[in-house]
Amino acid sequence: MGSLLALMSPSSFLPERDIPDLSGKIAIVTGGNTGIGYHTVEQLLLKNAKVYVAARSRERAEAAIKALEKETKKKAIFLQIDLSDLASVRKAAETFLAQESKLDILINNGGVMISPTDQLTAQGHDQQFGTNCIGHFYFTELLLPALIQSHKETGVRARIVNVSSVAHSFAPGNGMEFSTLKGGAERDAWIKKAGRMKAPWGLYGESKIGNIFIANYWAREHSDAIVSCSVHPGRIKSGVRRNAPGPIMVIGNFLSYPTPMGAYTQLWGATVGKPEEINGKYLVPWAQVGKPDPRAENRQLEDEVIAYVKEQITAFTEENK
Repeated sequence: MGSLLALMSPSSFLPERDIPDLSGKIAIVTGGNTGIGYHTVEQLLLKNAKVYVAARSRERAEAAIKALEKETKKKAIFLQIDLSDLASVRKAAETFLAQESKLDILINNGGVMISPTDQLTAQGHDQQFGTNCIGHFYFTELLLPALIQSHKETGVRARIVNVSSVAHSFAPGNGMEFSTLKGGAERDAWIKKAGRMKAPWGLYGESKIGNIFIANYWAREHSDAIVSCSVHPGRIKSGVRRNAPGPIMVIGNFLSYPTPMGAYTQLWGATVGKPEEINGKYLVPWAQVGKPDPRAENRQLEDEVIAYVKEQITAFTEENK
């Protein structure tokens, strides 16, 4: 079915044809060892970029790197990171910065989807918001010197792509129930009231609207040196649905596009989308600017979310001085 869907609505952007040579470019793809991330890394390697696969499992990442080398004749580099643990995020950034002075492309692709509601990050945040938003925000913040250095050296703005989802529309209320973002009695009460089916999707929606806010923040704060956008990759077959109930996963995969197509829009944003057209924008399949849920354009809420994320990072850094 996925192949039929691809034939019915083909993309005008084809990575193999449209991405220019990326020799000399350095890229990081979080979650680059599997699914959409894997195919993103594959295309960047085929265009001669130096690519770091940032992933939690060394074993799985090295297996992916080996498979990618067989397919592309290029070898990616493993960068260990657990986005649900800010200590691991900091270590990953330090490891990268010890090896490279610049970073041209950062694709914040990794993440979790509809995790069990009792799962929290190492710092006690909701597993989805903590991984998808706080972990990626902190990683990006730590890598800012290398992203800015890329612009200094090349005269071309570095690119940040934050992978969101159309499911950001599932966020509850005005888009963010702050009491749900960290473990505690208020969060537990909200989860109980929302119910076992609705709660995981609501929390996922919060993390994905958060990805849009974060992308917009970087686009606004560093527009002189960085191009930043958020992306809905499309309805794609992906292992990220592994926490979904069996019937939903089966139906979802049947009605989804082939996994490689999930990389198209983020690759477009990371390589050839015109900066003046995509900076601070929400990209949708296939390789075009779209319109998010109106709540994702609420600047006051965006400011509140960014302030919250910064507070969580500050608390972590203060505790570990």
